[in-house]
Amino acid sequence: MSQRGPFIISGAVGGAPNRLEIYDFVKNDKFFSLYIQALTEMSKMSQDDLLSFFQIGGIHGLPYVSWNESGNKEVGDWGGYCTHGSNLFPTWHRPYVSTYEQLLQQHAIEIAKTYTVDREGWNKAAQDMRTPYWDWAATSVPPKEVSSLEQVEIVRYDGARVKVPNPLIRYHFHPIDPSFPSPYDQWQITVRHPRPATGPNSKSNVPAMERTLRANYDSTRTNLYTMFRSVHNWPDFSNHTAAAGKTVANSLEGIHDNMHVYIGGSGQMGDPAVAGFDPIFFIHHANVDRLLALWSAVNPDVWVVDGPAVGGTWTIPADATVGDKTDLTPFWNAQTTYWESAEVTGTTKFGYTYPEFNGLDLADKQAVKRAITQKINELYGFTDDDFSAQSIAAPPASDAQQTVQTRDVDLSTPAYLDWTARVHVKKYEIGGSFSILLFVGEVPANPEEWHASPSFAGSYSGFVNSATEHCANCRNQRAAGVVLEGFVHLNNAIKKKVSSFAVDVVEPLLQEQLHWRILKVSGEVVDPSSVPSLEISVFHLDMDERPFPDPTTLPTHGDPQFHHRITRGRPGGADLSQ
Repeated sequence: MSQRGPFIISGAVGGAPNRLEIYDFVKNDKFFSLYIQALTEMSKMSQDDLLSFFQIGGIHGLPYVSWNESGNKEVGDWGGYCTHGSNLFPTWHRPYVSTYEQLLQQHAIEIAKTYTVDREGWNKAAQDMRTPYWDWAATSVPPKEVSSLEQVEIVRYDGARVKVPNPLIRYHFHPIDPSFPSPYDQWQITVRHPRPATGPNSKSNVPAMERTLRANYDSTRTNLYTMFRSVHNWPDFSNHTAAAGKTVANSLEGIHDNMHVYIGGSGQMGDPAVAGFDPIFFIHHANVDRLLALWSAVNPDVWVVDGPAVGGTWTIPADATVGDKTDLTPFWNAQTTYWESAEVTGTTKFGYTYPEFNGLDLADKQAVKRAITQKINELYGFTDDDFSAQSIAAPPASDAQQTVQTRDVDLSTPAYLDWTARVHVKKYEIGGSFSILLFVGEVPANPEEWHASPSFAGSYSGFVNSATEHCANCRNQRAAGVVLEGFVHLNNAIKKKVSSFAVDVVEPLLQEQLHWRILKVSGEVVDPSSVPSLEISVFHLDMDERPFPDPTTLPTHGDPQFHHRITRGRPGGADLSQ
């Protein structure tokens, strides 16, 4: 299947069937059997082959070589292709995942031709098979077929059920690429939460990964719902780069960053330089693409707007402005042109859709908006349990306030108060990927107990390239002091301590009991006083309604009211001038 470029990205063929959620996908014998065999074939290809799994994974970061005749490398000036931190983050990844899906299906179609039983059924399955997505806000951990099974059972060409090595739990490098820095230059395989942390004998620590995912599950679900509820413009939705008066909820990229760190730890998925080599990467990113589709449905007139390149890429200058007409390199849509964001507004042109859109008339934007909003409320929305034992008092004026763009609502008598910690930190100041963990209550002395602690409120993670010296756009962002912005929602932790979300109850509680810690993915604890850019501040929102007087709408809220006295004066707390 070698290809002389440019290889044209058209997506999978055979109409636009569903990408399935991974728990449903593994139950479909034909899809799963073809996927396992196709991924095995892609993974066995020479790593020099343009269409091998290694080459497709390498588009995201290392080994920093040109792919598909896109760009001309000059020594010392490589910026990579990926558009992390810019307005193009969601749209760049759409043709990227479609590239993987297109190649995977090509292998599946060839494999289906070898079947001697139910040939028609297997050929149709190959046409309909799409890469699955893992909805990590609906199920805290992936199925064992993705996380732990060394062998999986498939249906072979002759109808026999056989066990084969599982290509979903790791990729075997053949060989380790010489561009890889430590510790990746020692690992013949991809690993998740590796134990030991370094050395050639490291293996995935699946229990550690699952503990981290479970501990952050409630926070992940809340992060996602508040994004849908509160973020209605493209810059705030699309990327994690902080801007003045930005928003009150995590961006799609920010939530995506968290999941990379939760899944990978100090393994490849926790580092953008090598994350694309872990087979779970594409299952994770299929869900990120699905969330883009859902958000676009409830914000039908919003799409990519112009914004800074934020460090640039190999084909985009660092000081450029990017927008919906910027080339999404290295993804060609014809022999002489690339895909652009303006052309990837829908999924069907790439040959897939998602189950939430089944039966909807996509031409009726308002009907789609109502239907998808109801799906979001059903999947991720708060329930009455989230508001148990609340009493709402009229909040006193906070010591500082900040406004953001919100919808006009009458909040003279708010239905409830929503408390959130905002995190600002320079992307490259801590060094590599990291998590900032927040607690309401006592913090255990042992960092290994932090995620499991009853006082753990949630975390915000930075997904940061460890090989910055090899990445020009990373160096540009570091020099520019790019600041990440993230949010940790505190209501679940607060209600364990008190029976009211009223300001006069919560503010003194958080002044006394809100704490934070910084943890590198390596497990190293970082003193907040050594990170001068870190700023954690707390605000509340007056919400207009509890769910769900109308399940086809989302709750609205007023402007954030900051309570800087909660964190002021502590390392990493609110600026003393606020």
